[in-house]
Amino acid sequence: MSVPGLLLVPAAARACYVLAHGAGAGMDHPSMRAVAAGLADLGVAPLRYQCPYMERDSRRPDPPPLCHATVRAAVAAAARALPALPLVAGGRSFGGRMTSQAQALEPLAGVRGLAFLGFPLHPAGEPGDTRARHLSEIAIPLLFLQGARDALAERSLMEAVVARLGGHATLSLVDGADHSFHVPVRSGRTNAQVLEEVLGRLAAWIDTLR
Repeated sequence: MSVPGLLLVPAAARACYVLAHGAGAGMDHPSMRAVAAGLADLGVAPLRYQCPYMERDSRRPDPPPLCHATVRAAVAAAARALPALPLVAGGRSFGGRMTSQAQALEPLAGVRGLAFLGFPLHPAGEPGDTRARHLSEIAIPLLFLQGARDALAERSLMEAVVARLGGHATLSLVDGADHSFHVPVRSGRTNAQVLEEVLGRLAAWIDTLR
């Protein structure tokens, strides 16, 4: 399977993060470009890639099996391009969830951990944790980077999910941030500052997997 992708390799890269996009914004969305650039500045090589429905300019996500196949193809491409680097997979919202589902069904070859930039635990206004059931099938380290005001992951539910998963799962909450890691003006911080904090936490966690 061929997958469109964008690989950014900084000098002295120490890991590769295979980065899936969210449901409504493809790999070249400004938010994805900002994540990729920020990770590269921290010495992590990001591989952004595109699901088929985004290539078709469709608003309707592909069926899960096709998403899972896309994830596997992207991971395989990263391994071929950067065989000497440790691999981590995950991504924004929907893309992170498709990555975790793929891992739960069959481990992604060479991937040492999964990191989620806003795991979508439930639809907005419909609290629940059924979307997390498959996570118990995953044995590798998991990092959940979540805004404390995330409308798609009620804090108490997210904390309970991570507690049930045990020591290989880590929840990293970002004060004042929503699902997209945006913060209100009254917080005294900018969205750019928050993203820098989020990516710093991600890079530090990746270093623990080496």
